[in-house]
Amino acid sequence: MARIKPQALLQQSKKKKGPARISVTTIILYSLIVVVTVFFLYATYRHWSQRSRTQVENRQSVFKGDTDSSFMDSKKSDLPGYAILDTAKGSITVELFKDSSPEVVDQFLDLCHRGHFNGMLFRHVIKHYVIQAGDSDKLEAAEDWTLKGKHYSQLDTSLKHEAFMLGTSKKKRDNGAFELFITTAPIPDLNEKLIVFGKVVKGEDIVQEIEEVDTDEHYRPKSSIAIRSVTLKQSV
Repeated sequence: MARIKPQALLQQSKKKKGPARISVTTIILYSLIVVVTVFFLYATYRHWSQRSRTQVENRQSVFKGDTDSSFMDSKKSDLPGYAILDTAKGSITVELFKDSSPEVVDQFLDLCHRGHFNGMLFRHVIKHYVIQAGDSDKLEAAEDWTLKGKHYSQLDTSLKHEAFMLGTSKKKRDNGAFELFITTAPIPDLNEKLIVFGKVVKGEDIVQEIEEVDTDEHYRPKSSIAIRSVTLKQSV
């Protein structure tokens, strides 16, 4: 077998290619790709984890809101919905507007529990307008209505302007007093005078009977008529 001379081997090794060198640019490019990939994965993780946390919080918030709403609804439903005014002429049953006038109804119920209306007199009776019960003998709001006259042709037809509505004086309530007004006819500017918080659903004839009593020139009944007691009920 022929031997290969050392000089020939040296020439062959020079002809063989050495390992390719990786350029700096390639290293930087691959590094950027790795960094971008890692950042993208991290951002995706943050997004979905934040979204999951938000969904959980929203569910908890909705649940809490539903619970609070249910609690308030149940609390409101526990309140009496009707008041029966026992007068010298008979009983007047009033439905209370717990939803539209909650604060006034709460105050009225509290006063009823304390017996505030027991023995309260009907101080003024204005035919075709209102009957008013209270502690004060001053006419005030009721007198102002009579001075304006009765414009029946221009009456507002909304619910709060109907007859047999129960309300209390805005001015007196702000000053710590609580009077009762029951309308006996539609009153155009009723909302300017009263906070309406109920409506007579039974005993309209008793209201009309009180309305027909004799009064003096200041609309005060010549014979005393009082609210003897108030009974609260869930339903009638």
